Amino acid sequence: MSQNNLQSFPVRNPRLTWEGCSVLLDINDGDRVVFARLTAGSTLKIGNKNCSLKPLIGCPFGCLFQVDNGKEGPYLSRVIPSAGDDLQEKETIEMKDELRDNRAIVDNNKAQNLTGEDIDAMRRQGATGDEIVEALIANSATFGKKTSFSQEKYRLKKQKKYAPRVLVRRPFTGSICEAYFKKNPARIGFLRVDTLSLLLSMANVTFNSDVLVVDMAGGLLTGAVAERLGDTGYVCNTCLGDSPYPMDIVRIFNFSNQICKRIVRASLTDFSLPQNETSERSDQDENMCNMDIQSHEQVSSSVIMEVSFSSENGVPDVNSEATLSPVSKVCKSRIAGEKASQEAFKLWKENGFSSLIIAAPELDAWSLVKDLLPLLSYSAPFAIYHQYLQPLATCMHNLQLGKMAIGLQISEPWLREYQVLPSRTHPCMQMSGFGGYILSGTRLCSS
Repeated sequence: MSQNNLQSFPVRNPRLTWEGCSVLLDINDGDRVVFARLTAGSTLKIGNKNCSLKPLIGCPFGCLFQVDNGKEGPYLSRVIPSAGDDLQEKETIEMKDELRDNRAIVDNNKAQNLTGEDIDAMRRQGATGDEIVEALIANSATFGKKTSFSQEKYRLKKQKKYAPRVLVRRPFTGSICEAYFKKNPARIGFLRVDTLSLLLSMANVTFNSDVLVVDMAGGLLTGAVAERLGDTGYVCNTCLGDSPYPMDIVRIFNFSNQICKRIVRASLTDFSLPQNETSERSDQDENMCNMDIQSHEQVSSSVIMEVSFSSENGVPDVNSEATLSPVSKVCKSRIAGEKASQEAFKLWKENGFSSLIIAAPELDAWSLVKDLLPLLSYSAPFAIYHQYLQPLATCMHNLQLGKMAIGLQISEPWLREYQVLPSRTHPCMQMSGFGGYILSGTRLCSS
């Protein structure tokens, strides 16, 4: 009874972090991106230093922290940007430095008078990272001869090494998709953020919709649909076989219990079974799902999960070196992806789903659409993502021949990111030139 009360009472401020929530930690302005769960005993390794994540609990999303050296070791201290930066003064300095260039500077590793032993001695004396950076600048023989742009690059380079900073970001659809696409795009099927937003728009995912989803992007698509629906409608994640597709990324969204209730799963065979066989099958699957939930809660109550990216197999790594504190054991949340209820099955069989979204690059698009399109209601939109054009072209041709849909079109998203800075505005040097293809259309009554 007490556990149910603990799970039902929290009305949290969505702008603040809390114990047990997942956060996206941006280290050194995108050099490293880590998904972590905030607990009193969780730690984060930055370089060769282990820092506790306890100072991050209760802070607003978007806060900036810096690694400092203390008497008890390295720790994360909050950095508050100074409000006294004079922009006009900066512009005046940049105008004065227009006549200066770096042609006379020779990089022979002799410009720095501060040695490594001196830096170690400063650390032993308790010097902060900012003090070390200022000492390096003061002992550099060429720093004053550089342009303001080069000085800023030099300062930023030393700051990343001696005083790394951690930005606490909110894990929502855009940030999660950008992080995975940057570090491990194969994990989400190379689904780019603009492609994902176009999928949701073309499928008309709106308030109180019942969306049928085939998600082989690790749960990113399911979480994106659930985030847009909120605690209304349903997100039904379907699969061809009996084993559902993994939805690990859904846990990063910090969904409430009300939203998790709206995320259900069902196999394709469940829609074709009679009512009594469906109930027996759902009871068996519900027992299996409850066993999985109990085992997951046992693991999550004793192990810290810090999710980072692995370049070898594309599966999130789990760091289980530390244990949770007793206080954090109450921070349990409902596991999304339970078996759909009989009332939901009956409603979907009578009225059909309001939209269909498919992101399964490993499966044949036409085979999926042929089986799933009859589950939609008439005039319901659908959107199919694929990394390549030919499977969607074949699917579009078969839909036209069978007169199963109208308004068919294949779209190719295009995104270009620009760097906007004074006197140096240009497209980013490293950006994705390809975002896949989307086939969209509206189901037609074929009778």
